[in-house]
Amino acid sequence: MEYSYLSESVNIKKFSEDKKVGVFNIEGFYPGYGLTIGNSLRRALLSSIPGAAITQFKIKGILHEFSTISGVLEDVIEIGLNLKKVRFSFYADSPQVLTLKVKGEKKVFAKDITSNAQVIVANVDQHLFTVTDKKAEIELELTVEKGLGYVSVEKRKTEKLEIGIITLDAFFSPVRNVSFMIEDMRVGKRTDYNRLKLTIETDGSILPSEALYKASNILCDHFKKIFLIKESSLVKGQSKDEEESVVFEEDKKEIRGEDKKSVKVSKK
Repeated sequence: MEYSYLSESVNIKKFSEDKKVGVFNIEGFYPGYGLTIGNSLRRALLSSIPGAAITQFKIKGILHEFSTISGVLEDVIEIGLNLKKVRFSFYADSPQVLTLKVKGEKKVFAKDITSNAQVIVANVDQHLFTVTDKKAEIELELTVEKGLGYVSVEKRKTEKLEIGIITLDAFFSPVRNVSFMIEDMRVGKRTDYNRLKLTIETDGSILPSEALYKASNILCDHFKKIFLIKESSLVKGQSKDEEESVVFEEDKKEIRGEDKKSVKVSKK
């Protein structure tokens, strides 16, 4: 008799979604599989979705991060902390250098960064710094890279940098939070099948539904690798029956050895 753990009625419904938060109901899981799938998706969403962040920057006329900028309210360290909060939709294959040029007294936001078709600022309202001098001219170069998870400056292998370049710890993941809950539901005559209610929060650089799709693909790719491990794992030129026979003979030898030891003990 064959058993099926996957109901024919499994489906996904988008309960609600905006740019940052999406709620999805995935229904029809065999009892217990709601928790299994929910945990797997949550781990993949939080750890394995690529994103982009500023990894280093340079301010014209500034030599190091402990400097202050004439006519700017914030110091360089505070500006660096604000730059770390800028999020990007990233479509390039290599790091991109963006510029930020400011003239005169004003509050500067992420929307003032000159982006391109491959790098788009997601949170344009992120405050960066405040220029207090009407005659001030501030110019920055920002390097944006793609990556996974959190990567500290120490973990990034970089070549010797030129004077004036300030490196940043980078949090690449576009997924901010994932939560889920399991509910019982009816499938046929049974009332203990699972409904998985999944809530995904992103930074706005990727839609929650897109993040869910990518996480599902990542898990599928991993399970496919396991599924495809069949006879390829056997020793070349040795059949499955022969391999099992060798293992069985070794087991019998161990058993016989144990029997001899037990006989000697009993004779004493």
